[in-house]
Amino acid sequence: MIYLDHAATSPMPPAVRSAYLSALEVVGNPSSIHSAGQRARALVDDARSRIAATLGVDPIEVTFTGGGTEAVNLAIKGLYWMRRSGALPAGSAGSAAPARILVPRTEHHAALDAVEWLAAHEGAELRWLEVDALGALRLDDLADALGDGSGVALLTMLAANNEVGTLQPVAEAAALAAAVGVPVHVDAIAAYGQVALSPLPHGVSAVSISAHKVGGPVGVGALVLRRGAEVVPLLHGGSQQRGRSGTMDAAGAEAFAVAAELAHAELAERAQRKRMLRARLAEGIRNRVPQAVLRGAAGAAAVETDPARAAALDALALPGTLHLTVPDAEGDSLLMLLDAAGIAVSTGSACQAGVPEPSHVLLAMGLSEAEARGALRITLGPSTTEADVDALLDALPAAVERAQAAGLAARTPRLGR
Repeated sequence: MIYLDHAATSPMPPAVRSAYLSALEVVGNPSSIHSAGQRARALVDDARSRIAATLGVDPIEVTFTGGGTEAVNLAIKGLYWMRRSGALPAGSAGSAAPARILVPRTEHHAALDAVEWLAAHEGAELRWLEVDALGALRLDDLADALGDGSGVALLTMLAANNEVGTLQPVAEAAALAAAVGVPVHVDAIAAYGQVALSPLPHGVSAVSISAHKVGGPVGVGALVLRRGAEVVPLLHGGSQQRGRSGTMDAAGAEAFAVAAELAHAELAERAQRKRMLRARLAEGIRNRVPQAVLRGAAGAAAVETDPARAAALDALALPGTLHLTVPDAEGDSLLMLLDAAGIAVSTGSACQAGVPEPSHVLLAMGLSEAEARGALRITLGPSTTEADVDALLDALPAAVERAQAAGLAARTPRLGR
């Protein structure tokens, strides 16, 4: 199997696997005061420090979670509840209980479902923010939504879109929010280990990351809570960490740290190599499947004829993500045909796989429902080779031909938003 779905989960490198297995042999609860427990605690504390270093933050600001989704939920719900309680400084207008959450339409469902739950059960008011044709947050719409900060509980946004790979204007958005006293949560799960995030921009209060996107184990994540930012916990029962209760996973933390260090030690080299492979892939798709439309900043860069403009667009994209749509074809059909040919790709977020509706990301970018249904996301990783890319390019034309012959499936009712 040729694996080109690294954005869903990236395989665990041998060094990470070895560290994980070794750490699993450490017996002891990290909260116990006997020597076995303290050995486990030392693993956790050391891992916390090493992960903090990749983001340029203090170790005390890193809270381990049971994955990226928990980190996102802890940030959004915890910040919202804390703001509602008045424990954090309110907006410049002095509202004691701000209720409005600002959220781009293209967020991952971990964030979308969290804010919609808060709206349904906790009285939150949602202000949906618009994006441009590349999938980047429109700062003019954000500025309008922020106003003087009155009534705004928080802004949550991606560092990079997990479907089309477009990097988001985090520094600019955080500066706008900080000017009116609004905390910002950044979902950096898709970007962590792919592009440099350190130093975190001023105004960012919380950052979510996940281990398995960088070759660590599934079920391990972390939330960075900057000094001065506090959350109401989702979980109660021990207060083992800042903002979170629960026995800490020492082995998972160690493996996460090794994967994070490996990714960041080779960050520039990996990025350069993936950009070269992505360019080879984009050129091949344009030549072999000319009816396909490349999307996001990477897609725009691939078709731009002005070299300076192409380079600027390329810098706005995750190095290993290429997204395309094929007219008159179902993305699921393309995925299954390529899978039958021994190539693993995706149509978008793995969390929404099998959901019979077009991508909300593509719809927010201005695509029609028919256009959005022909989506395919290809994500490259450290182990991807030119041969892998060429194998996909060899298999893609026939898959497209068969998928287009099958056409679009009967239209199904959209679920949710």
